Order: sequence, then structure tokens, then C-alpha cells
Amino acid sequence: MTPAEPTVDAARGPLLVVAALRSEYAALAGRVAGARLERCGMGPARVAAWLAARPDAPPPGAVAVAGVAGGLDPSLRPGDVVVASEVRGTAGRVALRAAAPLVAELRRLGLRVRYGPVLTTDTLVGGPDERERLAATGALAVDMESAPLARAFAERAPGVPVAVVRVVVDTATVPVFRAATVGNGVRALRTLRRLGPALDAWARLAGPRSVVLAEPRSFCAGVERAIDIVDLALQRYQHPVYVRRQIVHNAHVVRDLERRGAVFVDELGEVPDGTTVVFSAHGVAPAVRDEAARRDLFVIDATCPLVAKVHAEARRFAARGDTVLLIGHDGHDETEGTLGEVPGRITLVQSPAEAEQVAVADPGKVSFLMQTTLAVDEAADTVDVLRRRFPAVESSATDDICYATTNRQQAVREVAVDADVVIVVGSRNSSNSLRLVEVAQRAGTAAHLVDDATELAPEWLTGARRVGVTAGASAPPHLVDEVVGTLQALGPAEVTERVHTREDITFTLPKGVVG
Repeated sequence: MTPAEPTVDAARGPLLVVAALRSEYAALAGRVAGARLERCGMGPARVAAWLAARPDAPPPGAVAVAGVAGGLDPSLRPGDVVVASEVRGTAGRVALRAAAPLVAELRRLGLRVRYGPVLTTDTLVGGPDERERLAATGALAVDMESAPLARAFAERAPGVPVAVVRVVVDTATVPVFRAATVGNGVRALRTLRRLGPALDAWARLAGPRSVVLAEPRSFCAGVERAIDIVDLALQRYQHPVYVRRQIVHNAHVVRDLERRGAVFVDELGEVPDGTTVVFSAHGVAPAVRDEAARRDLFVIDATCPLVAKVHAEARRFAARGDTVLLIGHDGHDETEGTLGEVPGRITLVQSPAEAEQVAVADPGKVSFLMQTTLAVDEAADTVDVLRRRFPAVESSATDDICYATTNRQQAVREVAVDADVVIVVGSRNSSNSLRLVEVAQRAGTAAHLVDDATELAPEWLTGARRVGVTAGASAPPHLVDEVVGTLQALGPAEVTERVHTREDITFTLPKGVVG
């Protein structure tokens, strides 16, 4: 692209970048290819005058309000970038869902980026006491222009993507009117100069697209049960309530439960004697249960019933003298628990290649089990090798791969064949979420895993007019809603759902939290 080539859809106009200060304008000038850069002046009064002078201006293709700001969150440092999830001002709040992919692009450039609310005030906020008061509202940073600008463009040009990106100058601990502000201002303006490529990449996402949701997606019955168990334990028992390992493999779920008082630990050695501990949905080995009993821990077991079934099968096969083979991934919490059911009697097989090499004492007495979150077609290749090598091999009477894993994989496969790209919502340590990405890729479609909408990389979506969306069984539904909302905010989006099946399975809760 040449510098003169317009950014985004020429029918609507180029990207409009609005800055308040001369120094901000100078830092941004010529940095965003093809964009129109304007200066509105500092503070709400000058913003109002600038808006009044352009009542009939043609609608831009996208709008970015860019400049510096004061930090409210104590963790922010000079030069950090804040992308607003919403702006708040005297007239209320304006949500900026379209801005989320800008976070991923700025991080790709190596910048420290936070995503959250930005507050607009009528005057400069100087002292630490005032900053602390404003920080208590949840706002990350404060400026004097963003809210009225965002509101005006939302009203004048509905459907046009709007982003607010601010670079921190003065922080909660070193506020404005200090000698350090000069040096921090130079650092902030240097960072501001680096925003151009990211703003350009973000603006190119503006435009129509279709979004197809795979059904089923997101939470399964076992995950809902596990989260409910921790919720109820926090209500019923004296804090802290400890949870061994992540209750489910999702960073957002874990952080939410931590905010409510749950304490996550890797091993029981971190849990004080006589306290309450929840075992995660992935299950634990008997040795862990024995240690908990010796230390008089009150145990609440959130093991998924489908994982517990695999454990029972492991004990049954080993008791009759079989060589037990477990198809799964090394290091996964579920695999560790299953291997620990009969220590030294179960062999992990991770791939068809390992299945070709595994040794058994008696080929006539072999059985296999599977991790519940495997990719169905991947596991089938390994099973085929085992059945060829050991014709008498036995398995569970019912499929070990859980219904939720199977359903979500089949659903994403059906969506992938008609999509330009598939977005899978889930954390990187979620086996079932990773398998959804692999299934979509094996269907011949580009697919990417995101923890939330801020990980949507513009390069994945540029030119993609048919976007499939699904979520792993441990990903909260609201994260899917945020991804879809972001896609809708970037331009007209037709959202449909492709239903493979509807799930209505529920599991009962353990006695430790009911009755």
C-alpha cells in the first residue's frame, strides 16, 4: 500500500484520527497511512466548538481518538498504552467494542497495553487523593476529550467503528505538576508515534461480514457443575476456600473466582491443615485423596462424572491384569489423575507413532482408555493402530471422549467448511479448546484461539467476510458474546447459528455443597 492510498472503505471516507494537543498532533502526523488527522483542542469546551464547526462533515470509515492521558490504575507506568473498552463522561458511558482488536495489534508491536474504561473530566486531575477516588470507579486512565468525541461520532455516524487509545504520561503515584512529568511526556509522545501501523491495521477491519456461531459451544455440564461447586463453597464455608489446580482450564473463570475469595494452589502442600479444599474438574489421583485425609482437609470433589468414569475403568482393567494404555497428553491434569489411579500399571500413549512402539506383556490382555478432551479423529488414528497390533484389545463400553467434546468438534467442523476463518474462544491450557482449533484447521480453514476479544489479531480478520465462532467447554458464554459484539461493532454483521445438536445434560452436586 502506498502512503496516499486511503485506509478503510473509500465509500465512507478514510480513517479519521483526532488528537487534542499540538504535541499529540505532531507525534501522529504522517504516521497513519492515508488517514485524515485533525486537532480538536484541549478540554470539553474546545471539543464542543470543534464538533460544532463540522456539522455536515462526511462520515469517516473509522475514528480513532489518540493522545496522552493520566494514569489512575497504580500498575500503569509512563509510556503504557490504554485502549478504552468504554469512555465515561458527564453524559454517561459509551461502549467501544470495536476497539478490542487494537489491543492485540499494539501488543504485537511490543507495547504494554491495558484494556478498560477511560474517564473524561472537565479539568486536569492532579493530586493522588483525587486519582485514588477516580481509580475506585474502575477507570484505568483519565483525559479531557474522549467521552464527548466518542459520543458525538456514535450519534452522527452510527455503525462507524470508534476507538480511543491513550498513552500514560503521569501516573497515580507520580501525578501531573511534578518535574518528572516532562521526561514522562517525552516517553509518552515517543510511544504515540509508534501507534500508526496499529491504527491502520485496525481501521482496515471496518466493513460488513457474516458471523456463524457453532452450537453447541462454551460451558458443558461438567464445567458448570465445577464452577457452581466453588461458588457454593465460597458461600457456605469460612474463607479462604482452596482449590487444587485450576477448577477448569480458563483464565477468566479462575480470575473471577479469585476475586470472590478462592485461593488456587498447585499442590496440597500449599493448603493449611484442617481447611477446605476443592478438587478440580479434571480429577486427582488416589494419593492426593490420601494426603488430604491424613491432613484432615475438608474435601469437596468437583471431578467431572465423565472423568470419574474413566478412573473407574482404569481400576477395573488393572484389577483383571490387563496392560492398560491411556491415550492422552502428557502433563494434562486429567491424564495425571488417571495415571495415578494405578501407579506404574498404566502406560501413556500420545500418538499413532507411540502406539506403534508401545510394548505389552501379553497381547491378549490389553485395554485402552482415553482422555475425555481429545480430538475425536486424532484419537481414532491411535486406536486404529492399537486394534491392528492387538486384535483382542478392549475399551470402555461407552466412549471415553465426553459428549461435550465430541459435539463441539462436530459443530465446529460444520461451521469451518463455510468460513474464511474460525475463532475459538478458550485458554491456551484448555485441551478441548486447542482441539477445536485443530479440527477447524483439518477442515481446511484458518483457525485461531483467543482468550477474549482483545486477542483478535487484525491480520486474521482482514478480508475475512465469513467468520465462524465457537468456544471450548471451559470458556464462559459472555466471552463469546464479546467476540461477536466486537465483530458487529466493526461493521454490519449478519449473525446466524448453525446447530449440530442441543445439549440438556446436567450433573448433580456433591454433598459437601448441598444438603
